[in-house]
Amino acid sequence: MTTTVYGIPNCDSVKKATKWLDGHGISYQFVDFRKNPVETRKISYWLDRVGGDALINRRSTTWKALGDAEKERLLSEDAVTTLADHITIIKRPVVEHQDTILVGFSDDNYTRTFKG
Repeated sequence: MTTTVYGIPNCDSVKKATKWLDGHGISYQFVDFRKNPVETRKISYWLDRVGGDALINRRSTTWKALGDAEKERLLSEDAVTTLADHITIIKRPVVEHQDTILVGFSDDNYTRTFKG
């Protein structure tokens, strides 16, 4: 099964993740959020699997610029639409590997997932 990395190429966490994957000889497909918008059903799947706390990057500049109403929508059932509209609020990278979804970069998590 193909490993897919979703993110933005100039993001430091994405760079760390792809460097780790390259260094361990793991092939992957990279999907740039900005050039290839993520479908809402994919975002919904991620939310179902990892939850909003893991997926929403509350430290992002985009999050800080959102109004209170948009932030409330992210915490409700309308989170998928808001995330699709403001894709850079999604914590990066999101990595799909077999049945696992990884959000962000952690050497330990990557080692467990790809070498375990």
